[in-house]
Amino acid sequence: MDGPRVVSQDEWLAARKELLAKEKAATHARDELSASRRALPMVEVTKKYVFTGPGGEVSLLDLFEGRRQLIVYHFMWRHAESGFPGEDQGCPTCSFLVDSIGDPAHLHYCDTTLALVSRAPIASIERHRQRMGWPLPWYSSYGSDFNYDFHTSFDTGIAPLEYNYMDAATLERTAPYIRSGTDAFGTSVFLREDARVFHTYSAYGRGVDGLINTYNWLDLTPLGRQRHVAEFQYHDSYDAST
Repeated sequence: MDGPRVVSQDEWLAARKELLAKEKAATHARDELSASRRALPMVEVTKKYVFTGPGGEVSLLDLFEGRRQLIVYHFMWRHAESGFPGEDQGCPTCSFLVDSIGDPAHLHYCDTTLALVSRAPIASIERHRQRMGWPLPWYSSYGSDFNYDFHTSFDTGIAPLEYNYMDAATLERTAPYIRSGTDAFGTSVFLREDARVFHTYSAYGRGVDGLINTYNWLDLTPLGRQRHVAEFQYHDSYDAST
């Protein structure tokens, strides 16, 4: 049998209660971590970034859509020049994550906007968004320093190589796929005070794992996640029999 060992109901209940104590400890630790995240200091964003949306050029302030908080998901793009010959489409891993995002009305109710940003032409972005059927706002940072300043696009002629708070020497040892001319993914959080914008938080790599709800559901099951995130496909690419 491909699964856990079979026991009596009493044995199962004893094991479940033992795990429950660990789950409660982890929940308490997660609450403390969230409080520490909220207590982080913030940095004012003074550079004037220009993005392109379906209706034309917009500013970082415009991305808030009038709300107090903004969460940006830095959606990695697969450029032919980045080592994906013949490609001009959104990253499958990032697409997997965005598939996990529910109705943004609940975020809006909490005065928070969630937006996607990619270093790609807006026409390419709109093509991929329509294919995936996502209603979320999605902007192009093509020609802007935004992705470079928030360390999700890499060009040593523009900014020193840095990702997930690691410098170039560390990345060369631990993540050699992060190199000049490539892109990566992450998320950044901003707070608005009238017309002033502040950067409060950014996370990269496994730091965005908790945003993938498919994983959260699979973590409840005996077979677990089963696949590394890179093995997941666009949701319209699976065999109909699965």
